[in-house]
Parts: sequence; C-alpha cells; structure tokens
Amino acid sequence: MSPPVDPRAALLSVLIPGLGQLSQGRRLQALAAFIVTLLLLVLSAWLGRITDRAVEVLVFMVLALPCWVLQSYDAYLGPGNGRSDMLRTWSLVWQRGHDIRFLGLLLLISALNDTWIILKNLDYLLPFYCTRLDGVAGFATKAISPALHLAVGYGFIRLRRWALFVYLVYAAYGFTNGMVNLTCFGPGRIRNTLLAAIVLSTLYILRRRHVLLEKSPGG
Repeated sequence: MSPPVDPRAALLSVLIPGLGQLSQGRRLQALAAFIVTLLLLVLSAWLGRITDRAVEVLVFMVLALPCWVLQSYDAYLGPGNGRSDMLRTWSLVWQRGHDIRFLGLLLLISALNDTWIILKNLDYLLPFYCTRLDGVAGFATKAISPALHLAVGYGFIRLRRWALFVYLVYAAYGFTNGMVNLTCFGPGRIRNTLLAAIVLSTLYILRRRHVLLEKSPGG
C-alpha cells in the first residue's frame, strides 16, 4: 500500500525549496533540493546580466522552475521506500506524463504574457515573414502566438492526442517565421533564443510523443 501523500510538505517546498523534505525529517534531500534550486536561480540571473532578459527567463522556465516544481512534488509524495526519493519522483513524473503537463502550464503562462504584451503595445508591428502588417491584419498576426499557446497548453495539460498536431503546427510556424525574419532583419538575442527554444522543445516533445498518442496515463 502506497504511503499517504503530504500536501502540507508540498506547500512548504513551494514556499522554500527543500522545506517540505525538512519537515519530513529528510535532511539530506532537503539540503540538496535547496542548493540545486538556488544554484539554478543564480545561474538564470547571471545569464540575464551577461546576455539578455530573454535568456534569463528561458533558463528560469526550463531549468530552475522545473527543479522547483519537481522537489515540491517529491515533498508531496513523501519519503520513498528503499530507493532514491528523487529517482522515485522522476520515475512517476515520466510515467504519468507530468513533464508534458508542465510544458502545457508554461504555454498557458506564455499565452497570458503574450496577450498582456499585445494589449500594452497595440501600436507595435510584429515582424511576420519579413513584413510588418498594420490594422486588423497586424493584430491577427500578433494574436496567432497566444492563441496557439493557449490551445497547445490546454491540450498538453489534458494529455490530448490532438495537442501534438497543434504543437507541430505551432512549431513549424514559429520556426519558419523566425528563420525568414532572421534573413531579413538579422540576428537578435530574443529571436535567437526563441528559435533555440522551439528546436529544443520540439525534439523533447517528439521524444515523448507516445504520452500524447497513447491513452492518458493514470494519476
């Protein structure tokens, strides 16, 4: 019989990495969770200083935040039974497709962020395949990204088969648009970062496509 979960410990680890494990008497795991998460936060902040804000946000979203969430989930599961707690936790994340759900959550956050930026900068003309459309057409091109983020994010959280197809459409659009704009306007830190993020995330999702194509995992 599986040990009971510990929502209180999970909440403590959300507030301070490792605090939930500490409340359960797992001192080494608590120290490791705190140090690793802190180092990744420092790394993202340092990269932001020497490069660009976009790089800082990317590193935080793909390294620091997943580590923070993972150690919180580990606290929620409680102490393991005769095996590495973090190995046990990652095994459950992998089996149940929680990594895909996490990507879906990031896309939903991105959709809200993109919408906010669009509404705050209505006069900005977004590059769209080497053009800068104005009026209704320009607003429609700016709305493509948050709309696709919203659809894919919801599909990933629910582990729906159609989410894989919609994501590939989004990835194809984002990559081709970025490459065409790269040839017209030259390289830029934000553009380069987004292109790298699309390539890496697409490779990962293709590697994990069976989570979406098969029956949704339990849990």
